[in-house]
Amino acid sequence: MGRRVRLALLLCVAVLRAAGLAAADEEGNQDESLESEALPAEDQVKEHSTGSRVVAGQIFLESGKSDSQAEDEENFHSQEEEKENSQEELNSLDMSDLLNKDLEDAEMQSPVLTAIGGTADGEPCHFPFLFMEKEYAECTADGREDGRLWCATTYDYKKDQKWGFCETEEQSNKRRQMQEAEDIYQTGMKILNESSKKAQKKEAYQYLLKAADMNHTKAMEKVSYALLFGDYLKQNIQSSKELFEKLTEEGSPRGQMALGFLYASGLGVNSSQAKALVYYTFGALGGNLIAHMILGYRYWAGIGVLQSCESALTHYRLVANHVASDISLTGGTVVQRIRLADEVENPGMASGMLEEDLIQYYQFVAEKGDVQAQVGLGQLHLHGGRGVEQNHQRAFEYFNQAANAGNSHAMAFLGKMYSEGSDVVPQNNETALQYFKKAADMGNPVGQSGLGMAYLYGRGVPVNYELALKYFQKAAEQGWVDGQLQLGSMYYNGIGVKRDYKQALKYFNLASQGGHILAFYNLAQMHATGTGVMRSCHTAVELFKNVCERGRWSERLMTAYNSYKDGDSNSAVVQYLLLAEQGYEVAQSNAAFILDQKASIVGENETYPRALLHWNRAASQGYTVARIKLGDYHFYGFGTDVDYETAFIHYRLASEQQHSAQAMFNLGYMHEKGLGIKQDIHLAKRFYDMAAEASPDAQVPVFLALCKLGVIYSVQYVREINLREVFSHIDMDQLLGPEWDLYLMTIITLLLGTIIAYRQRQHQAIPRPAGLRPAVPQQEPPPPEHQPPQ
Repeated sequence: MGRRVRLALLLCVAVLRAAGLAAADEEGNQDESLESEALPAEDQVKEHSTGSRVVAGQIFLESGKSDSQAEDEENFHSQEEEKENSQEELNSLDMSDLLNKDLEDAEMQSPVLTAIGGTADGEPCHFPFLFMEKEYAECTADGREDGRLWCATTYDYKKDQKWGFCETEEQSNKRRQMQEAEDIYQTGMKILNESSKKAQKKEAYQYLLKAADMNHTKAMEKVSYALLFGDYLKQNIQSSKELFEKLTEEGSPRGQMALGFLYASGLGVNSSQAKALVYYTFGALGGNLIAHMILGYRYWAGIGVLQSCESALTHYRLVANHVASDISLTGGTVVQRIRLADEVENPGMASGMLEEDLIQYYQFVAEKGDVQAQVGLGQLHLHGGRGVEQNHQRAFEYFNQAANAGNSHAMAFLGKMYSEGSDVVPQNNETALQYFKKAADMGNPVGQSGLGMAYLYGRGVPVNYELALKYFQKAAEQGWVDGQLQLGSMYYNGIGVKRDYKQALKYFNLASQGGHILAFYNLAQMHATGTGVMRSCHTAVELFKNVCERGRWSERLMTAYNSYKDGDSNSAVVQYLLLAEQGYEVAQSNAAFILDQKASIVGENETYPRALLHWNRAASQGYTVARIKLGDYHFYGFGTDVDYETAFIHYRLASEQQHSAQAMFNLGYMHEKGLGIKQDIHLAKRFYDMAAEASPDAQVPVFLALCKLGVIYSVQYVREINLREVFSHIDMDQLLGPEWDLYLMTIITLLLGTIIAYRQRQHQAIPRPAGLRPAVPQQEPPPPEHQPPQ
């Protein structure tokens, strides 16, 4: 019994280790940007190993303790290790014997493959066996036209003719069906990855649909997401739900995460945050990064769970490690955060998108030889964004033209492309080094930073930390973020310089101001571990969250925006809702904005409550318009009961924290009317004045409001005083004299006479227009009997 328990424990350990080191399959197309990838095993080891961390692809060997503390700890640990070594040596022999014995028992108890049918039914297969002068270490279908697997039960099949099938006919049919499904799936994925035309992508999904009907797991995952979002297939929430349920039964982390999303958002099912949390948890345990990100946000914001900064930190750090490991020298794609509400108020201003006409103009100018246009278009195509798709081929061509014209910036970016390598530009350290040197000699910071990287990692040149530090300093002095980042890393690790956490923090902060993802990542690591700064879980979570939101799944923001622009609000709102679950504030506000417009995918009675939920989440992340929307919803009773006091609180928060002119104006109105607060005309005027000062656009409505307020104030003043009592206290004899009534009558008579004289003169002085004669009265037509005959 004890031996069986030990064996069971060993098997559990092996399963857990296998589960922890499992990596999710990774596909190389944009449509899978919402699907997860598990963390590589080596990254997990680096993350959990004591005294070491990975920052910007480098191992940080020491934590944020001082050198003296580190020495004391080393001495302490060495003493403890000496005490423990002897005990470990005594135990190691017993443990090794125990493990060897249990492994032998496991081998003895492992199932043996038995032949089915044939000439040796029931006999164990013999591996290896010899067939057609070739040894086989596993079952084979060679020699059979039906493709069914078989094995020999003796070594030499030709001599003994002893054989049997390795599978039943039903198992064989199922295996061949899955192989056929795999072939169809690969055909579809090949078309999908190699084509950019919509018609070809739709054709690819027809292959995937066929493979999904044959229960191919990956095909079902692709099809289910396509049905959910309406990508190249007609949107069908119910069909996608059925596929997700099937995938969940098979243990697919992607299916579990998606089913959790459906329950969280109430799409196709009755909303249940408890079920959503369960499916998200299973998806995260299976290695789904989006599930980890969703759980990180939920623990950070306290949605459906108790708020826990440390739990949020655990989930966000895992995802951030993966995102940071994907960052290349070129920096990755640009995340477009377009708020639909802002774009409606200021069309074209808030989005930052380039108009098609403007892009064509730049292309025309670049073809004519304009170097700046060539460099600008090269950068746009290299990183993507602002309405331009990422295209390394076009980027290389534009950079090449500008570099031939002598532009140092283009040379430096060519160096980065050769250093990184891609499908278009083969990786070549020597060529990269040549471009970096040319650019650096011309004082270009991008080239200087690239040259520093070459010397730091020995790419095409011997490793030289002094030269690397020199070039990074030159690039950092000119404000180039890569130079600042690498300079911070060198100070942090003490490479080429004395370790200095304050300097590292300084340069990481500078690089983060330029928006470098790895700078945010490094700062998050420092705040999470208290290295060089006071440990702050809240700051670390916010920084890690920023890094996670730069992952490949952020490309879905642009896809959702394009769907909305194409008039497909249902597809857009579903995509925004999933991104909102991941914690994207812009997705939360955009989902609320579309729901506010009565999206048909949600029941009419549910649009306002759901929009209110997402406005609330966006407002908690500091979005001013969302905070004002919350006030409006409570003021008018959209999706909730009319509550002037709550509306007043939201308006006040927007006024105090974001200095919103709209919120100040609304507060003035509520003070004026006494809604949710005691009526106070003086405070109303104060808030109106503040709104006018906060925004020039508010000056006209404020002027009108103040005019109305003046009238109200005058009426209120007249109501408050007693006119009869006022006149009773006035002594006209003392004020104007004893004969004041005669004076008053005289004045009135003079005024009336003046008015009468003026009116008479006005009638006499009306001039007759020259050249016009008095109108001749028209004669009536003669009676019918006097009319001439027709």
